[in-house]
Amino acid sequence: MSSKKIRNETELLKEAIRVGSRYFQARGAGEFEATDHIDMKVRAIYLLLVKDNVIQPLASPQENVQNMRHKLAIWISKKLPADHALLQ
Repeated sequence: MSSKKIRNETELLKEAIRVGSRYFQARGAGEFEATDHIDMKVRAIYLLLVKDNVIQPLASPQENVQNMRHKLAIWISKKLPADHALLQ
């Protein structure tokens, strides 16, 4: 599966990590440190969202950090208001 790049995907991913980190902390799953690698944050947020049935899991062969990043960008793009700057 080659995931189609979405508009502003890098910025959407940053927003997904920001929102996902708050969700992660609110769920009592822990806290990220400033020095934590972005891929570690992506994997942890993705796995928690899947566990909580917030997003559909990727098929096993596609379960890699690149696809998790894409999945989080799509997730946050659906959560933002339609007139949000990142969706323009």
